[in-house]
Amino acid sequence: MHQALRRGPSFPPGGAAPSSRPAGLRKRWLAAGVLAVLVALVAGVSLGPVSLPPGSVAIELLNLLPGVRLESGLTEREIAIVTELRLPRVVLGLLVGGLLALAGGAYQGVFRNPLADPYLLGVAAGAGLAVTVVLTLGVGAGGALSGLPLTIPLAAFVGSLGAVVMTYLLGAAGGRSRSPAALILAGVAVSAFLSAGQTYLLQRHADSIQQVYSWLLGRLATAGWQDVRLVLPYFLLTSLVILLFRRELDVLSVGDDEAASLGLHPQRSRYLLIAAASLGTAAAVSASGLIGFVGIIVPHTVRLLAGSSYRVILPLSLLFGGAFLALTDVVARTVAAPQEIPIGVVTALLGGPFFVLVLRTARRVLT
Repeated sequence: MHQALRRGPSFPPGGAAPSSRPAGLRKRWLAAGVLAVLVALVAGVSLGPVSLPPGSVAIELLNLLPGVRLESGLTEREIAIVTELRLPRVVLGLLVGGLLALAGGAYQGVFRNPLADPYLLGVAAGAGLAVTVVLTLGVGAGGALSGLPLTIPLAAFVGSLGAVVMTYLLGAAGGRSRSPAALILAGVAVSAFLSAGQTYLLQRHADSIQQVYSWLLGRLATAGWQDVRLVLPYFLLTSLVILLFRRELDVLSVGDDEAASLGLHPQRSRYLLIAAASLGTAAAVSASGLIGFVGIIVPHTVRLLAGSSYRVILPLSLLFGGAFLALTDVVARTVAAPQEIPIGVVTALLGGPFFVLVLRTARRVLT
């Protein structure tokens, strides 16, 4: 089994070829991922309607560490902008982007499909329908994270997980074994069904269309640290489970029969990973709306540059995914300032051409 793990995954035809890069390169990429997160953190806090000196911002961020007290040169108003307005938004972007990229890498490994992403199992459709119900029927309060028991984030979370459960049940309807292909087809069917319900509600309540679509396009606007506190526990749980099982993904990539002969329980590992990835995706969606393509762009870029083993892909996807979304948010709120472009539009503009590239490399899988 250890020899199989050292071999790394054999990605399916059409996926990226296994990398022959030395293992020592992984440490350099890990350092690059941490550096990307730090750069995204400083850039996200520095740039905005009120530009702040990056050096002063970095010093003020260091002042948040226990026992550190340096003079940053920022005024009290500017310090408030850093700590109470921009920093929570950037941290939320790091958490959401990390979750979406990590879930995307896990789904691609579980399904052995280079086109798998966090919305594969109906997560987006379930969240969209639940939020549409909340907004059109007047339940909850416009995205608040406290107050009434059923708010937009909670509705999105429940709807996402509900859609995943429906997909599991439908995928098992044809027999005892839920194959990856059956789960994918079940996800497509569930998504179509839930999207039809959402369309019906929007037609009956046309006055809510703008509010619904503003959420569906994705956003990272926060009212403080409450959104971060909402996502953080799920971020920690999802990351812990998926990273602990990253070696199993390398074994699953060679096929269920060989994985079972090596002492692994393929179905048990697969469903644990799917459950963890779905939980993390639901938490991300509940806080930020629907932000697409992060789960495709980041894991594939990591695979092409750093290697094909999931021991490399998943940790780096977590880091680079967070940095990618935080920097994308900077573009979304500065390129057309003082107006703000929905972050989902920016990721779609970047992800569309990338998806075509992945589709071309994966064509032998899909034909």
